[in-house]
Amino acid sequence: MPTRHTAPNGEPGSSPIRVAIDTTPLIGARTGIGQLVAGLVDELERRPEVRIRRVAFTWKGRHEAGAQRYPIPARAAHAVWARSNRGAIEWWSGPVDVVHGTNYVVPPTRRAGRIVSVHDLTAVHFPQLCTPATRRHPAMVQRAVGAGAWVHCDSQFVAHEVQEWLGIGPERVRVVMPGIPAVRAHTVSSAAPPLIPELVSLGHSPFILAIGTAEPRKDLPCLVRAFGHLAAAHPELRLVHAGPPGWGSAAVDEAVAALGASVGPRVSRLGWVNNDERDFLLANASVFVYPSLYEGFGLPPLEAMAQGIPVVATHVGSLPEVLGDAAVLVAPGDDVGLAAAIENMLTSDVARAAAISAGHSRVTRYTWNRMGSEMITLYRDVQCES
Repeated sequence: MPTRHTAPNGEPGSSPIRVAIDTTPLIGARTGIGQLVAGLVDELERRPEVRIRRVAFTWKGRHEAGAQRYPIPARAAHAVWARSNRGAIEWWSGPVDVVHGTNYVVPPTRRAGRIVSVHDLTAVHFPQLCTPATRRHPAMVQRAVGAGAWVHCDSQFVAHEVQEWLGIGPERVRVVMPGIPAVRAHTVSSAAPPLIPELVSLGHSPFILAIGTAEPRKDLPCLVRAFGHLAAAHPELRLVHAGPPGWGSAAVDEAVAALGASVGPRVSRLGWVNNDERDFLLANASVFVYPSLYEGFGLPPLEAMAQGIPVVATHVGSLPEVLGDAAVLVAPGDDVGLAAAIENMLTSDVARAAAISAGHSRVTRYTWNRMGSEMITLYRDVQCES
C-alpha cells in the first residue's frame, strides 16, 4: 500500500501529493484537451500541495519539455493496457501517489491510485464520427474503471452519461470544470502583426468565426450552409474556420463548393493557427458560432465570451449546462435557424449587448485556480482510497 501522508492531528494530506500526469496532449497542435491540460499543469506546478511529474504515453513524448516518455510507442502500450495490467507506470516514472490519465487512457499501476479523464462519449454514441484510435478509448476506460480507477469529467452532463454507461455510482465520478485559456487583446494595429497575411484584411471586415478540428461532430457544413443564407444580405461578411483539417474536411469542401463562385471565396479556411493568430481571431470576430452535434464541454465559445464576442451554439450535450443563457442555442443541423440567430447578433444592438454582458458574467465561473483546487481534492481522495 502507498504511504499515507499525515498531519500531527492524524488528518491525511500534510505532505505534497505526488502526481504523474499525462502531458501527451501538449505535443503538437493543441486541441481543446491540449489547452485544458496546459492550463491544469501550469496551475498545479505553482501549488505547494502537489508535486507534478509530467509523463507522455507516446514515442513523440521524448520531445515534450520535462516529460518522462513511456518506453514503447503509444499504440503498442494501448494494446497491452487494453488487455492486461502489465506495464505499471511506476517501473519507469518512479514512485507516485496518483496517476492522472488526462485523455481517456491511464496506465496500470503497482500501488498508486488512478484517475482517467473522460471528456465526452462520442466514441460510444457516435463511433462512425471517430477515428480508429478514438474508437479504442471506450474499452480502455472500461478496463481501467473495472480495475478501480476513478473518472474525471468536465461537465455534469458527461458525468451522468459515464455513470449510466459504466453502471457505476456518482462517488466514482468527479466533475471538475476547466478554466478558460487566456486570450491577449490583438487588433489590426498591434505591434506584432498576424503571421497569416489574410488575417489583416479580416480585421477590417465583419466575420463569423468557428474554431475546431474539421471533424463530422463539429458539423461545419451546417455553418457553411447558414452562411450561404446570410451572404446576399451581408455582402461584406465572411466566414472563417480555424482548426486542423480532419476526417470531416471533404464534407466541408462540398458545402463550400455548393455556395458557388461568388460566395465560396468568402469562406476562409485557415487550418491550424498559432496562439497569436487565434488571439487575433477571437479579438476581432463579429460572432462566434459552435454548430456541434455533440459536446462534452466546449472551451472555444467560452474563450469568445471572455473577449466580448456574442456566441451562437447548438442545444446539444453539455453546451446548455456550460454556456447557460449567455449563448443563443439552436437545434443541431438546422442551418436556417442557425442563420437567423447569427443575423440577430449581427443586426440587433440590443441582442448583441445582452449576449456580450451575459457572456462576461458567465466566464467568471471558469478559472484555473478553482480547477486546481478541486483537482487536488480529487487527488487526495483517490490517494486515501488506494
